[in-house]
Amino acid sequence: MLPFKLIYSDDYYLPIGQHVFPAQKYRLVHQHLLESGTAAAEDFLTPQPATDEDILLVHTPVYVNKLKTGTLSAREEMELEIPYSPELVRAFWLSAGGSILAADHALQDGVAINLGGGFHHAFPDHGEGFCMIHDVAVAIRRMQRDGRIRTAMTVDCDVHHGNGTAAIFGGTRTASQSLPSSGPSTLGRSALDPATFSQCGVMRGAHAGDVFTISLHQENNYPPFKPPSSIDVDLPDGITDDDYLAWLDNALSSGLRQFTPDLICYIAGADPYREDQLGGLGLTIEGLKRRDELVFRVAKAQGIPVIVTYAGGYAQRVEDTVTIHCNTVVAAKEVFVD
Repeated sequence: MLPFKLIYSDDYYLPIGQHVFPAQKYRLVHQHLLESGTAAAEDFLTPQPATDEDILLVHTPVYVNKLKTGTLSAREEMELEIPYSPELVRAFWLSAGGSILAADHALQDGVAINLGGGFHHAFPDHGEGFCMIHDVAVAIRRMQRDGRIRTAMTVDCDVHHGNGTAAIFGGTRTASQSLPSSGPSTLGRSALDPATFSQCGVMRGAHAGDVFTISLHQENNYPPFKPPSSIDVDLPDGITDDDYLAWLDNALSSGLRQFTPDLICYIAGADPYREDQLGGLGLTIEGLKRRDELVFRVAKAQGIPVIVTYAGGYAQRVEDTVTIHCNTVVAAKEVFVD
């Protein structure tokens, strides 16, 4: 058995028909983890849907009522970019329940992985970009309400900016700063030479609040307007493994010098992959696994529990997306199994 739990339900499947979002990926990831021997049946927990009370910790009563009664406007449904149905609402409530369960177990075991979730484009009063409910924010607010945590940090490595996360937790933006910072890196080794990648992008931001938000994303990609995170790393098109990992290491280093979270929420999007249909970065499958390992090593070294959600992944071959998501579990296993 794994020393941590995987959260999964067959009902994570999103009933959206033919769509660029591969709704079958959740079932395929679960199946591959079992068939490959990476995980056993006992490693999985089945979530219950979040309660309406949980959802209302983040989302407005008017929006929740529209979702429950099927009264979204045509514009609101268009912004979702997935077809509304009562079954879809149930799937999102379940995904939020999965992230709550993962957060609960991460606080017990040091790490837990929700094989769904990461719907970071949902705002308190509307959904966007395939995201109806912000499951990560719901999990954070539920843990805070229950007195399990006081502070949290989101580390968003989806190719798309975490606009809903930024809006919900309200960072403030300051003048641009280049990376890497001059201080020590997260793992206690010397920072990488700025000359090797200082022209690869821009980090900017400052923080106010009980949740510190980091978004590492392709600048020239969705969404067109990017509300300020605590730290935003705007990456250029086509950035490859080593430069990406240098930016990530230094963003984590900078964030953890400013803020001490009780929980890290890692949004492990598969879409920085170089063959992703909705992305324009240049990471390899191996580079994405190294990304996961870096986040896990930092969390373990700092003694901070980490919850993982999967977010986006739109590779031309769905098998690649499945491999990337499964590798996140493999990376956790390699880091957290002593």
